[in-house]
Amino acid sequence: MNRSYEGIRILLVHAHPDDETINNGATMAKYAAGGAHVTLVTCTRGEEGEVLVPGLSHLASSDQDKLGLHRESELALAMKELGITDFRFLGSPSVKFRDSGMMGTEPNNRADVFWQADIDSAAKYLVEVIEEMKPQIMITYDEIGGYGHPDHIQAHRIAMRASEIADWKIQKIYWNTMPKSVLAEGIAKMKEIGSDFFGAESVDDLPFAKDDEFVTTLVDGSKFVDQKLAAMKAHETQISLDGPFFALSNNLGLQIWGDEYYTLVKGEKCEPFDNQGRETDLASGIVLK
Repeated sequence: MNRSYEGIRILLVHAHPDDETINNGATMAKYAAGGAHVTLVTCTRGEEGEVLVPGLSHLASSDQDKLGLHRESELALAMKELGITDFRFLGSPSVKFRDSGMMGTEPNNRADVFWQADIDSAAKYLVEVIEEMKPQIMITYDEIGGYGHPDHIQAHRIAMRASEIADWKIQKIYWNTMPKSVLAEGIAKMKEIGSDFFGAESVDDLPFAKDDEFVTTLVDGSKFVDQKLAAMKAHETQISLDGPFFALSNNLGLQIWGDEYYTLVKGEKCEPFDNQGRETDLASGIVLK
């Protein structure tokens, strides 16, 4: 029998549209289906992202600079697939933080990019969401933003700062993680068919790969993989159907996207545990209030 998550409130803080689906799509769908209130805050509209659809290349920041608006619509479609109705942009509608681009690039220096935002000032916009939604659980990135993107790092900083200064105290905070063992298996499978995963020869080439010891929690979202993949397809400018994400699914199996891994950084690990001692439920130990 599936557990009911009525009364559970989960806040996710992400940098750009599509980050939420890649990292947490199955988790979001699972908890929403169980009755939890899932709130997504996206910090930028991803204006500096690549455009993988040739017919939409004119949207790029180097051309008409309309990618951000398009990605808003992609996000809305993805959230519909995941069953999420509460999704917002940080500071909206009064403030708009622009995508900062990759570390060391020219956009980093623009005054309106997220990377240049004052931490405390930006965190106050997230505090407003926390005080409104009163989440017991928050999910965001680790201190290097998973792989070093400035907006991911900034999202981590602002999420953690907001959790510190808000009157409402979040009971459990998780950081996304991806264990090396899983990625190593994926790379091996890709090599078998003469392909690669983001050009990686080994798992050590992937900056977002973490030692397995960092995994405290594993959410089994296998029943929601189809929703996650549909949401990934909704982010058409960012995720190619013949790219590494879907190739990994085809060659390692859909479970690669059904299992989502986390590091618990605030709160206590609680039963139930799997055979490796990892939590299997983000909401375990939560006191409803």
